[in-house]
Amino acid sequence: MTMLGRAMPDRNAATPPQAAPAAGGKDLLTVAAIPRACVVHLLNVARAMKAAPRSGRAATHLAGLTLGLVFEKPSTRTRVSFEAGMAQLGGHALFLPSDTSQLSRGESLADTAQVLSRYLDGLVVRTFEQSALEDWARHAAIPVINGLTDLCHPCQALADLLTIQEAKGALEGLKLAYVGDGNNIAHSLIEVGAKVGMRVSIGCPPAYQPDPGIVARSRDDATHTGAVIDITDDPAAAADGADVLYTDVWTSMGQEREQAERMKALAPYQVNDALLRRAKPSAVALHCLPAHRGQEITEAVLDGPQSLVLAQAENRLHMHKAILTEYLGRPWFPVEDGGTR
Repeated sequence: MTMLGRAMPDRNAATPPQAAPAAGGKDLLTVAAIPRACVVHLLNVARAMKAAPRSGRAATHLAGLTLGLVFEKPSTRTRVSFEAGMAQLGGHALFLPSDTSQLSRGESLADTAQVLSRYLDGLVVRTFEQSALEDWARHAAIPVINGLTDLCHPCQALADLLTIQEAKGALEGLKLAYVGDGNNIAHSLIEVGAKVGMRVSIGCPPAYQPDPGIVARSRDDATHTGAVIDITDDPAAAADGADVLYTDVWTSMGQEREQAERMKALAPYQVNDALLRRAKPSAVALHCLPAHRGQEITEAVLDGPQSLVLAQAENRLHMHKAILTEYLGRPWFPVEDGGTR
């Protein structure tokens, strides 16, 4: 058993296997549930994955394993990076859109999760409610990885750390400013920033600020790492002196009826040249994509010299490969304590 992974389950077993307590359980549901040492370890593995040639050991590391992707929401980067990651490591991925499965005809989630546990070695679930994801994890005997819910997007935030680390070196003490809607991306950035000692400054309109419970729990984490979590309704204050300036779409999937109202409320929170100038001259701009140029971010910033959005998108692949090796129980290398450099 490893810190993050664990032996594959006996599919004839009556109860799920014992989770690895140091990893916060067999599943990756939120960043908050992952110990700091495991976040650091995933960064180390992702860097190794990125440097490794796509041959030899890498090409067969997950040979014989099959990953299921149960998606209730559209996806480009999450789906492709997990599918490509499995292929590059010698495993296989099955895309399982929920509207083409028996779930769409009334089969229970519990029955589906238990059956899939006897076919597959892991699941990536992309759904709306966090409670539905937790149901998948409760009923599945195999690892369940959060491919996005309305509450959080942990795999994205972990990959973003890799991009920031590549650009800035050390993570501790950096200021990450997120401006816009206090959505699932904002939640996971708050959680991951608290784990690694960053200052996370969230600038959102009062009606669109992040979940207070997530903020409170992350501030508890921050007491152990020196992190600071700031919430403000002033985008300029959030961006002042930032090392990283980050935004996301203003209208997420399932919120289309609110679009006009959101556009009006969030218009002052656009990431543009003026806001970028409030950050450090060396600041980088991030966006998890897809982007709407001229809405939450201008074309000049998104396609400009300070933008790392394409590197950010690529790093999803490398972080997802790291997550897969750990959670599917075939670690790339043993856990080693260490800093975030």
